[in-house]
Amino acid sequence: MNKDVQANPGYAAGQLAKAFATALTHENAETRERAEKRLERWRRVLSGMVSGSLSIGSRTPVEGLPAWVTPEVVKGGFATGTAAAGGPALPHEQDAARRAGIAFDRRSLFLHYLTDEGLNELYSLLDSGEYDVVLPEEGALLAVAWLLRAGDRAGALEILEAIGPFAGRLRFSPRPGSPLGDASLVHRQTVGEVRARIEAKPKNKAVAAMNEALTVWNPFADELLEHWLETVEDGRVFAVLPDGWGERGAELLARYRRLARYHTLCGKHRNPKENLAILRSSLESLFAGKSVPGLLQHAVDSMVAKRGLPGSPEHAALRARQAADGAHPAHHTVAQIVLARLADAREDSGVPSIDPFVAPITEDEARRTGVAAGAELPGWLRDIVKNALRAPVPTLIERGIVPSAEVLAELTPQLVAATTASAYPDPALRRLMAAQYTAFRNRRTLLLLNLESQVRMEELPWVRAVQRYRRTDATGEREARAVLVQLAELALQGFPGTALPNPLLSELGALAERAGLRVPFVEELAADIFMGTFSTKYLRAAQLAADVLEGTLYERYYGIDYAAVRALRRGGRTSDAFDALCRTRAGDLSRGSWVAANGKVIEQAQILTTHNLAALVHPVGVSPSPGWDDLARRAFGTACRLVQRVHGNPRPLSTVKDAAYAWRQAVFFLALCGLKEQISAIAWMQDELDRRPPHTAARLDPALAGLRHVLAGGSLDDGTAPAARRFTGWTTGRHWLLKAH
Repeated sequence: MNKDVQANPGYAAGQLAKAFATALTHENAETRERAEKRLERWRRVLSGMVSGSLSIGSRTPVEGLPAWVTPEVVKGGFATGTAAAGGPALPHEQDAARRAGIAFDRRSLFLHYLTDEGLNELYSLLDSGEYDVVLPEEGALLAVAWLLRAGDRAGALEILEAIGPFAGRLRFSPRPGSPLGDASLVHRQTVGEVRARIEAKPKNKAVAAMNEALTVWNPFADELLEHWLETVEDGRVFAVLPDGWGERGAELLARYRRLARYHTLCGKHRNPKENLAILRSSLESLFAGKSVPGLLQHAVDSMVAKRGLPGSPEHAALRARQAADGAHPAHHTVAQIVLARLADAREDSGVPSIDPFVAPITEDEARRTGVAAGAELPGWLRDIVKNALRAPVPTLIERGIVPSAEVLAELTPQLVAATTASAYPDPALRRLMAAQYTAFRNRRTLLLLNLESQVRMEELPWVRAVQRYRRTDATGEREARAVLVQLAELALQGFPGTALPNPLLSELGALAERAGLRVPFVEELAADIFMGTFSTKYLRAAQLAADVLEGTLYERYYGIDYAAVRALRRGGRTSDAFDALCRTRAGDLSRGSWVAANGKVIEQAQILTTHNLAALVHPVGVSPSPGWDDLARRAFGTACRLVQRVHGNPRPLSTVKDAAYAWRQAVFFLALCGLKEQISAIAWMQDELDRRPPHTAARLDPALAGLRHVLAGGSLDDGTAPAARRFTGWTTGRHWLLKAH
């Protein structure tokens, strides 16, 4: 294996060019500003790669910074060369320096926290829990304080020796915060994040202008039309002038000027080609002693023909509907009401119920804002607010607040943090380690090459120093295993047609380790940076899958010899035999792009390992309550929906890949069922497919035929069922699924 493989700077150059184009041309000022910041970060990436100060692909990409320092990372896992805990002083650091009576610089503040006064501040924070750790480094001094209070000077010095050289550059003190609540409850967004999303919602000027037209200018146009209709004789406008007509016209013009001064959103009344403008300008011309424009007759006739005479039943019904539409409260106004409701809620957490914040408009709010009492909130606003609901994960999935396995992965650190930290008997240290875990999981992953591994939390000097105070007993292992099984079952039951995303696998791996289980969870690899070899973890996962699946429908459908897989030998970091098996199963790799060839090899590794599904069955021990056949049917439904999206899709390959993943999960779940359940499920699948559009059925029929053929004892490799197919996602040619009509 080539140990000197480096990341290609072409990707970074492409990202820089995209950011530059956006910063230069985008019509939105905020978007341009964000693009300028991205542009600067990508400039630092490229500059560092050229100068050699950045080694992209290494777990220590920034020259002079150890692996435990959190790097600033941009898209693709590229480090910029900047430490995330560096940069300008934050307000809480300046406040701490003021309280200590010192001029601010990070080293001085660092040294202050090692004085008696500073340590007392840290002791108070440890006991109250009123702090926040956003970046892992921000928990370092709290760990020092805990060790000193516990009498472990050697442990404290161990941390200080590691972090001391960076005291002037990095932020090692915590931020102000509030104590954590019930660890079994999670939220997708904090109240503060929800407020920010609502505030960022642009005011819809088009809707406001439409409402103004409906409620102000349309009724005024009707009054002008009625005024001119008083002059009609034999169908001709301005044939007679009734008594008082001129005075009433002058009043209308005076009112127009008042309306135009205060109602400025809709400009149609100023367009000389609009009927309202023609009626108004004709009246102004008359009072100015000028001739009435010839367009006046056309304007009156067209308005009557289109909507009927003012006061007629059809005209009155139309204006009533328009008035009702225009009276709906502007979304911006209702949003301000919701922001006021959220004002007293804790900003850095979720809420136990969203009902008080999404209830209909109250009488008091109606008096203050003019919005009708009892008015319902628009759906988009309710959808934003519900993200702040703090509840058990199953509740969030049921309510659609967790719509995908990826979102579930975002929430699991909140649960896993408490479970992992429960190994620390001391309450103050337990709180600190829970906060530390969550901060560490928020650390963005690096692009790594040459089979290097991401930094582990235990490598942080302050975490390593307190680990000796962890409790190791069966109770902690049982608790961790219970949470592991719960999360795994939630993922399978909630999203049976989706492969477990890498962030979720990281959390499951942490729980498995805490539970004393040795589980080889395997991550999804990127085809564009695949090095052509797999770590031995993948062979271990495949051999574990052999224990679960040997002799099953899954083995036969995918043409696997699990007995041979079990006999493969492992190497040190890699297994040449496993690599060779995956390449052989991938077939011809000479055609098409090298990325597609890599994808075919990676997919075969996923098939052999089941991409972690077998590991969840054994040794984790999941047993979803709906049953494996239910999961198989729902995974098949996901595959159908994805294949349906292929039709007319100009770039269908990623959808085909996802559909193949969903299909593979359906086959796995089906393999765990008894024969009777398998027959019933496949019959249901055919009925379900027949209800889909013809193009979807035509594309997926060969895969389902292959499954039936294998269930009946046939093989997909002997040519006895030419219409049957083995459904995989990656291909170096044109995918057979795309050839169907």
